[in-house]
Amino acid sequence: MDEILPMSTTEITRLEVMQGLKEKRVRQTEAARLLGVSVRQVKRLWRKYRKAGAKGLLSARRGQASNHQLEAGVVQQALDLLKQKYADFGPTLAHEKLVEVHQLRISRESVRKLMIEEGMWKARRAKPAEVHQLRERRACVGELIQIDGSDHAWFEERGERCTLLVFIDDATGKLVELWFVAEETFFAYTEAARHYFERDGKPVAFYSDRHGIFRVNMPQPLGTTSGLTQFGRAMQELDIQIICAHSPQAKGRVERVIQTLQDRLVKELRLRNLSTMEAGNAFLPEFREDFNRRFAVWPRSTHDAHRSLLPSDNLDLILTQQKRGVLSKNLTVQYHKIIYQIQTERPTYALHKAPVTICENAQGEVTILYKNQPLAYTTYKKLPRQAEVVDTKQLNHTPPLPKPPAANHPWRTYGKHFNGKPIQQATPLGTD
Repeated sequence: MDEILPMSTTEITRLEVMQGLKEKRVRQTEAARLLGVSVRQVKRLWRKYRKAGAKGLLSARRGQASNHQLEAGVVQQALDLLKQKYADFGPTLAHEKLVEVHQLRISRESVRKLMIEEGMWKARRAKPAEVHQLRERRACVGELIQIDGSDHAWFEERGERCTLLVFIDDATGKLVELWFVAEETFFAYTEAARHYFERDGKPVAFYSDRHGIFRVNMPQPLGTTSGLTQFGRAMQELDIQIICAHSPQAKGRVERVIQTLQDRLVKELRLRNLSTMEAGNAFLPEFREDFNRRFAVWPRSTHDAHRSLLPSDNLDLILTQQKRGVLSKNLTVQYHKIIYQIQTERPTYALHKAPVTICENAQGEVTILYKNQPLAYTTYKKLPRQAEVVDTKQLNHTPPLPKPPAANHPWRTYGKHFNGKPIQQATPLGTD
């Protein structure tokens, strides 16, 4: 009685080719082409077929466990760690932690399969790709730096909501600066830029959105002749060009990396139980180095376009808010409702109507420059506070309104007392 052999489709194809070789209908070179193997492999199969027939073409490992099968202990350990520490992690990030932190020998796809089986991860259907004009990366490091800020709950419920400033190199995708700040302001960006300049040098250009920090959005800005913001003026003095994108898709590289940071960085801060901007900023250099090691690419050119800071690049003065002013005949100048009186030993007529530059740093310290030299001054008078113009993006960060007076405040009894005694109410007519 003939034996029934279970065979796969590949094994059936091999059997048909071997029968062709036996009947001399097929040559070995043609058999190799049909099976997609070498002639040497065809000779091995032919010897097995002549020795054992169709049974010799069956896989010798049929019914045995795979060499790549995970040990039960490894699977259980990975599952315990996923549920205890990495329940809301994605498969890629969870796999990195299992391998690098816990030294488990498990593949990324095994972690993905395990998380799907346990209901911890659900495969997402890919969205139809939106077609945008492709822009090739710049060739050199430091040729174009994309910058943006992201207001997000970076410390989750452990700390206050804040903003992360992100500087990314266009040529390599390398994070060149990360910095936590309370909100997007001129001084916040200059502080982050200063760290970057002192470490890597000056780039050729910054690529940003059309935020009011980078671009004057009024058609005819009042009170300015240059049409530059304070940040634009500072970068012009440092010979750094500012390019503003017309849409978020135009600066998609920094937009995409922010989405990645909102997943990876948030979880790294949670694992280290960091809850303040100071602690987060101390950790960011370590995170930035690890991120660049994983995701940065090689540039097309080996030339580094960064330029060293010049001796004339005085960042202490350049990265300040500046305003032009003219001294009065009494050698006074007004800035932010404060009148500054210049102190000098030279004749007063020498500085009469002299143009000066008023510089204010992040700490509120004011320096008055005349021909790039500081002038001594004293504060003469502070003018009364008036209504201030608040940008729409800063509206939610304005101080809260004052609280109403207490129930026993004298203001609430105004008009009801005379010489400390209550005023007796008149009795309505007809109620005597």
